[in-house]
This record gives sequence, structure tokens and C-alpha cells, in this order.
Amino acid sequence: MITDHVREILLELGEDPKRQGLLDTPHRVEKALGELTAGYGVDIDKLINGALFDIDYADMVIVKNITFYSLCEHHMLPFFGRATVAYIPNKKVIGLSKIPKLVNVFARRLQIQERMTQQIAETLLDKLKPKGVGVIVNARHLCMEMRGAQSEHSPTTTSVMLGIFRDDARTRDEFLTLAKH
Repeated sequence: MITDHVREILLELGEDPKRQGLLDTPHRVEKALGELTAGYGVDIDKLINGALFDIDYADMVIVKNITFYSLCEHHMLPFFGRATVAYIPNKKVIGLSKIPKLVNVFARRLQIQERMTQQIAETLLDKLKPKGVGVIVNARHLCMEMRGAQSEHSPTTTSVMLGIFRDDARTRDEFLTLAKH
């Protein structure tokens, strides 16, 4: 049980797990970790739930400023920020609400930002079969800000460009321009 391990950690830190303020901490930590790693149990096909729609639309679709919270797999400290996701349909679009849900599925795992960015892009490419996908993630990492480098307010940006976003400079430039505004 996670609660038993948290009690042991508290003891190792020199704390008294029976102290009033810490009595429920092991249970709260277990619950929080369950919420923060809930992405492991999500079936992507069930998440999409058939929300793929036939349409003859061939211009860029962008969902910007998708807030997410994740845990760094190296220190289990939070990193958080915003994602911008774009794709160019190939006779199919996805329900817009599915894009932030997809971002959060991958954020709710022990993660590194680079892999999360790639997973979002590759999943959209696989499920939607668009002409291309672009994903930009900007995040602050508490493992860098609170410890280690102690570099406050130094966000990290990652991007993945697939299909036409990678192969066509005009499409990539349009996406990058629209993502800024």
C-alpha cells in the first residue's frame, strides 16, 4: 500500500506520522498520486469515443493554451504549463474537446516533457490520419526551480511537427505564427 510507504518516508524524514497534521497525509498522498497518474488507465479509443467526423475541410485546426499538470519521472515533482495542438484534416476532424482530454491523458503519467509532446502528436496522427500534426508544449519544471539548478521562471519549450508540418515550411510557419497569437 502506498499509505504504508508514505508513513515510512515520513519516519525516514524524521517526522512523526502520528502527529495531528500528518495523520491523514499518507491517505492524501495515495489519493493525489492516483489522480496525478490516472492517465495510465485511459483507453485512447474509449476517450475518442467515435468523435471522428467526415468533413471536406482542409485548413488548419488549432487548439491553444491547453493547461496541463504532470509529474517529472525523474524526481516525481510537478511540471505544468500549456500545450498548443494543431492538425490539418484529411477528410476527418476530431471533436475539439478530445484534444485537451488527450493532452491530459499523457500529462497524467510520470513523464518527461519531450515524450509527452511526442505522444500527443503521434496519437493524433495515428487516430485521425491527418495531413499533419503540430504540437508545442511550454512548461515550468519544479525539479529545476526548487532544487538542482534552482533556475526560476525558465520555461522549457518542446515541439513535434509531423507530416506537412515537418515537410512544408509555409505550413510550419503558419502554425508557429498562429500559436504565438
